[in-house]
Amino acid sequence: MTIKELTHVHVFQPGDAGKAPLLLLHGTGGDERDLLPLGRVLSPGSPLLSPRGKVLEHGMTRFFRRLAMGVFDQEDLRQRTQELADFVRDAKDVYGFDGARLTATGYSNGANIAAAMLLLRPEALHAAALFRPMVPFEPEAVPDLSGKRIFIGAARRDEYSSEEQTRRLAELLESGGAEVEVHWVGGGHALTQADVDAAREWFATSSSAR
Repeated sequence: MTIKELTHVHVFQPGDAGKAPLLLLHGTGGDERDLLPLGRVLSPGSPLLSPRGKVLEHGMTRFFRRLAMGVFDQEDLRQRTQELADFVRDAKDVYGFDGARLTATGYSNGANIAAAMLLLRPEALHAAALFRPMVPFEPEAVPDLSGKRIFIGAARRDEYSSEEQTRRLAELLESGGAEVEVHWVGGGHALTQADVDAAREWFATSSSAR
């Protein structure tokens, strides 16, 4: 396996081997550098793996296609989720980070594909911090998520993800045995300092960040 054989354009930044590595997943229109500053703030010293989504929507980069606002192309979502999980597996071999403690940190579209990874390929992630996620799909059966810790950063006036969506996602993850913490802010879809502060505290107290 060589770096050129990895399926996603990406950035990898080495870190402290004692810290859990982070998988950074940008939102629509972002790229592999968007969440690097956030990753450094949330878990200083962690190795950072940040891929770029492979789908273009009106020139904006995404991790999977959608048919309309809030309506996901389910076939593409599942295919891209599997591909991303395979990329993570192969990147672990290339870079030598601790895949058993990999923590996804995703915003919006990136949070949605991270949630899909938890439901389709739970072995790929140890934990996740999901900012402004939606329910990616309703699984026929929720996998065993015992031992996984999930942070959800939600907003009361999010124009894309409703409170109902947030609660349903938390219920799905909890039904699989995950420990879910939902942190609410009063704003909209954009990240706030309150989100960052709450997530940083979660990382500091989470075994996934140690």
